Order: sequence, then C-alpha cells, then structure tokens
Amino acid sequence: MAGRRKGGPRRSLRARTWSGVKRAGRGLWWLLRQRLVWMPLAVLLVAFIGYLFWLDHLVTSRFDGRRWNLPAHVYARPLELYEGRMLSADGLAAELRRLGYRDVAVADQPGTFHRSGVRIDLMTRPFRFWDGPQPAAQATVGFAGATVGALRGPAGGALPLLRLDPLLIGSVFPADGEDRIIVEPGEVPPLIPTALRVVEDRRFEQHPGIDVLAILRALVVNLSSGQLRQGASTLTQQLVRSYFLSNERTLGRKAREALMALLLEAHYGKGDILNAYLNEIYLGQDGSRAIHGFGLASQFYFGKPLAELQLHEIATLVAVVRGPSYYDPRRHPERVLARRNMVLKLLAEDGAITAAQADAASARKLGIVLDRNVAATYFPAFMALVNQELTAHYREEDLTTEGLRVFTSLDPVVQSAAEGALADGVRRLQRPKKPELEGAVVAVDPQTAEVLAVVGGRRPGFEGYNRALEARRPIGSLIKPVVYLTALEAGRTLATRIDDAPIEVKLARGKTWQPQNFDNQAHGEVPLVRALAESMNMATVRLGMEVGVPKVVKMLGRLGVTAAVEANPSMLLGAVDLAPLDVAQLYSTLASGGFRSPLRAVRAVQGPDGAPLAQFPLSTEQAVDSAVVYQLNQGLVQVMRRGTGRAAGSRLPPGIVAAGKTGTSNDLRDSWFAGFTQDLLAVVWIGYDDNQPTGLTGASGAMSVWSELLGRVPLVGLAAPLPEGLTTLSIDYPTGLAAREGCGDPVVVAVPVGTEVPPLPGCGTDPAGIAEKTIEWLRGLIHQ
Repeated sequence: MAGRRKGGPRRSLRARTWSGVKRAGRGLWWLLRQRLVWMPLAVLLVAFIGYLFWLDHLVTSRFDGRRWNLPAHVYARPLELYEGRMLSADGLAAELRRLGYRDVAVADQPGTFHRSGVRIDLMTRPFRFWDGPQPAAQATVGFAGATVGALRGPAGGALPLLRLDPLLIGSVFPADGEDRIIVEPGEVPPLIPTALRVVEDRRFEQHPGIDVLAILRALVVNLSSGQLRQGASTLTQQLVRSYFLSNERTLGRKAREALMALLLEAHYGKGDILNAYLNEIYLGQDGSRAIHGFGLASQFYFGKPLAELQLHEIATLVAVVRGPSYYDPRRHPERVLARRNMVLKLLAEDGAITAAQADAASARKLGIVLDRNVAATYFPAFMALVNQELTAHYREEDLTTEGLRVFTSLDPVVQSAAEGALADGVRRLQRPKKPELEGAVVAVDPQTAEVLAVVGGRRPGFEGYNRALEARRPIGSLIKPVVYLTALEAGRTLATRIDDAPIEVKLARGKTWQPQNFDNQAHGEVPLVRALAESMNMATVRLGMEVGVPKVVKMLGRLGVTAAVEANPSMLLGAVDLAPLDVAQLYSTLASGGFRSPLRAVRAVQGPDGAPLAQFPLSTEQAVDSAVVYQLNQGLVQVMRRGTGRAAGSRLPPGIVAAGKTGTSNDLRDSWFAGFTQDLLAVVWIGYDDNQPTGLTGASGAMSVWSELLGRVPLVGLAAPLPEGLTTLSIDYPTGLAAREGCGDPVVVAVPVGTEVPPLPGCGTDPAGIAEKTIEWLRGLIHQ
C-alpha cells in the first residue's frame, strides 16, 4: 500500500514525543532518588565531622590548658621542737600519729618514728614551707618529764630546731565542691598504675582508647547472665567520663564518651593520660567536698602522703575506684575488705607481687583513719575564720583555682582538746526534756594574738551556724574587768574601797534602775579587788557611774571591741552583745599586758610555684598602760583564788597561775567564762540557740568546760615582772585595810608606789614593812 514504510507502521510524532518525555522523567526520578539518599548522608557526614572537630577542640583545649581548678589548701601550724619546749614523749607520739607517722622498728624512712621509753627517733617528711623547702631529716628527741630535754641529729650533734610537716586541715574549693592534691608521676608508688591496669584495664597499653575485645566479652557475659554484670570501660573512658561528661546513663553519652576517649588517645601519650587519671578520678565524699585523685584520697583515708602507702593501703584505694559510695571504707568496711583482697589476688596472679606478699597484705586490717583530726578533713568553724581573712586579701577565683597553700595558726592539740571539752561539757550539763544545749570555744595565744582553736558548736565537724563567730549574746559580768580597768586608769587602786550598797540609777523618761547582787546581799565597804573577785553588781555599777559610762564604752573600743555599744548604765553589768571571738579579742589585750593586736588565723600564703605571696605579721599597738593592766590582771587572779572562779582555779595543775572572769546574762540565759595563763587564753559560751534560760551561771556552766580544756593541754602559768612604778601591798581582803600575816585575811595586791591605806584595827604596824622602808632609806644614803 502506498504511504507505508517497510517494517511496520510508523508511530506518530506525538507518540514519539510522549515516549521521550517518559524516559526523561524516569531518568530524572532516578537522579532525584539518588540525591534524596545521598544528600542527607552527606549532610550527616559533614555534621559528624564538624562534631568531631568540636569534640577534638574541647578535649585538647581543656587538656592542654589548666587541667584542674586547684583549691587553696589550708594547713595547721607546724610543730616546732627545741630543747626546753613544754612537750612530753606521750604528747609528741600523739602528734606524730595525728600526722600519720608510722611506728616502726627503725625510723629510716620519711613519716616514721620509733619510741623507746622517753626517747623518740623519727624521720620527718620533706615539705615546702613559706620560708623555703625543708628536706626530710632524722632526729632523736629526748625528754625530761614534760619538756624536751635533748634534740640530736643523726650524727649525734645538737639540733637547734626541728620542724614537722603541718597537718592538712581543709581547702577553699570551688562551687562544684571538687577537692584534690595534685601528684606528679615521681610521687606515685609504681604499684598503683600497675594495679589499675591489672584490675581496671588490662589492655591499657594496647587499645586506642576503647577496648573492642573487652566490649565483646562484656556483651557475652551480660547477655548470658541476663543482667549487667561486667563493664568494658577503659581507664581512658573513665577519665573522659569524670573530666568532661555528666553522670547521665544514656547511649548518646556513652557514644560521646567513646569518641572523646579515641580523640584523647590520638593526642596524648599513655603516661600523660594515666597521670591525669590519678589526679582526676572521684574517690569519695566528705560532706559537701568531693574527694578527687589518689593524692587527696591517701590523706583522706590514711592520713599520710601517697608516697608512704603500703601494699594493703594501695590495694584499698584501687578497690574504691570501682564505686566510691558502694565501697566506702568507713561505711562498708566488709565490702572494701573483700574487694581489696581480690585486688591483691589479681596482682599476685599477674606477677606484680608474690603470693606471700598478697597473703600478708590480706591479713592486714584496712587501716582507715577514723579520727577526723588525722585524715585530711575540715574544722569548719576555724575555716570560716580563715576564709574571712583570706577574702579580705584575695579574689574568690584565686582561692578556688590557683592552688594556693595557706599556713594557719591552728594547733591540732588545742583544737582537739577544745572540741572534746565542749562536747563532754554540754553532754554533762544537758537537762532532760530540754533542747540540745549548745556552746562555742575560742582559744588564742595571748603572746602572738594567733587563734589556736575555734569550736562553733557541740558537733564541731558539721558546717552550719558558727556560734564562735556569729552568736552575739549578752556577755554579763565579762564586762566588769573593763569597768575596773577604767577606774584603775583614773587613779583608783585594787585597795580602793567602794560601797557595795543599794544604788538607784536615774534613766531617761523618769525611769530608775536598781541593780541587785546575785546573792541579794549588800556587803558594805569593800576593796576593789574583792568587788571584782566576787563579781558584786552594786559596787560595780557605783564604780562605773563614778568614772563615767562613756569612758567605759571608750575603753571597750581601745581593747579591740569594734561593735557599736550604747553608753547606757546597764552596759556596766554586761548588756552588751558580743560573739565569743569578740570577747577573745577583748581579753587578748588584757592577757598581753595592754597591747592590742588583731586576732589572726592566717600566718602566710604561698603560690603554686612555692613563692611566698603574703605574710601576715603581728600588728600591735599599746592600748592601755601596762602597769594599769598588770593591776587588773592581779585582780583577775584573785577571781580564780577567792572569787567566782575559785572552783576552776582549784582544778588547774599545781603551780599554774591563771586569771579569769565568769559571766552570766539575765535570767541565766548565757553562761560565759574567759580566762588566761601565760600562753593560752580561752573563751567559752554555753546556752540555747532559742535564748531560753539554761539555769547555769558562768561558774556552773562555761567555767567547767574551760577548766576541762586547760586540763588537757600543756600550760605555762601566768607570770610577769612587777612593772616599774608599782609595788605590792598586803591588805585585808574583806575590808581593804592594811593587814599582815597572822592578822586579818591578807591578800597581796599590786598598787602604785606611794599608795597608803589605814591599818586594820588590831593589826598595828607591819614589822616587815618597817624593815623594808629602813633598807630603802639606807640604800638612798649610799647612793647619795
């Protein structure tokens, strides 16, 4: 047929066009499908690479920079030994044990000692003090009773001074609560890294950060047992978890942990990672403080440096790594003991130690320090005072990140004695069906104005309300020495007579005040020494009104009281609210002979490189003439001998002379006592936090705690030469008239030269006085 091509019918142009469109569409759809698949993958790949770069930057920047915020570590005063120092062999042995020194057969290693009778051989630890590094030193200390009789070096030569390393008492740590002591690789016993590899990560040297074989092995064990029985985290992963990540347990966090572990191992060597692990890993909790790193854990659990740990102690710390809460040595010793012995067994199987060593170490007790005064722990009340001083000189950021070392005046012996005396005292004084009786103690060295101890409550280890610094309560009769000091400065003497008779004081708005004595008795004309010793209220008010209340208030300020005090007559009997630390400042000026020095707890601060940053030298100013203060202090001695403090005076060691004063606020709400010897001033307050009456006077409450405290520490009795311009005078204690031995009730008082008082009727003239005046007259003739 015409019009048809050979080979079949020819499709129309329209059909051919449509077919081409369909083929093009299928091709385009294929291309689109490929892009829909690969484009998201490409985007995810780019995002993952970016995420890796971000993780890599995070890992390297934090690891290359300052790796840890280093808290300021705070140390107690170092014990200094020298011939003639008051210290017994028992006292030194107790101090060495408190510092974690080991009692051994031969003291030839740092941190060891050996006692033989009244002789102690020891080897101190090396320590970097504020005035330079001190190497380890061997010495022999001999004792003569309660004093150091001889101090010899290893060759037998005399040593002028030996200083022990100080006790770590706390840290100023950041808000995250992490505390640590950084240790260098050379300070770590080699067995610790070995034990960590054996117990926690056997393939540490081979894997790149994650251990695939360990993961597969753990997967098999956990699937076969139907529960999570075995983990597969490497030491590197544990470090990453502690250093970079939170504690959430999710697959996302686990994946991130693995990636960061790989990145960390890609940048840093195994030695650097292991050292970081040793300083970072979490190993326990002490209140709000988190114990990180083996350096601090060694102090916290064993009370000694990491380098001095023995095999069984090393195994204990490695055991705690698995779970510091579950394996808390103080709360769950049986769990820790079992895991410690497993660690020892694994070490023996690995060949790191012998089977005999493992058996011997397994037979040892845990050896955890239970005494809070030995382990690296806190004295929160004292630390609060330290913080007050430090924040006046340093930024908080420097205190919590720069690794400063702070040397303080805390005396562990006095602190322990104060804590024990207060705890025992309030327990003994506690009344049934009453709230818990509380208290506070501040102890000071009156020669240096250094605070030796601060106790803020009956539970000294608990942070919280610090009564020693914050409890401002009426001080009662503790104010009376200030009244008498003002009168002595105005020209009166301890022999001056004052009328202890009813007195009416006119107040504002037509009101009157009629103070009464505690015994509701009037005693008539009495000398000032008796009025002070027996704390007579009416005589004191009469004396204060005579010299002027404003002058007494001014004297308070001169003695160091910074609180605002209104010049009301009631302040003469103690209507003044002060904290125990404020009272200690006041009485410190009296105990130092009238020289006012701000109380201080910080001696020196050292930078992380060992360079001294600041010294806190003694700053002193004469506030009151020494001769006037001497007279007052002699009156306070009579408080302890004849007056309201005589019960405490009788309990002091023989030969110890002390001065002190009781204080009781209205309605027996506050019980106070402040007293001092030559080398120790202590202030004690007892009361209820809700201010209800205690039923205790200063003598029946606080004074008993004070005397208990002084009975627990070595003391030097109060002794001072008679100042120029003063002489002694024997007067009749009840009346203040001149008396002598065998006539009246004589008491010797210090008075200005030329002071004369009429004789007690019937006593006549003192023959000894005539002889003394005759001798003085003859001396005058010779020197003319």
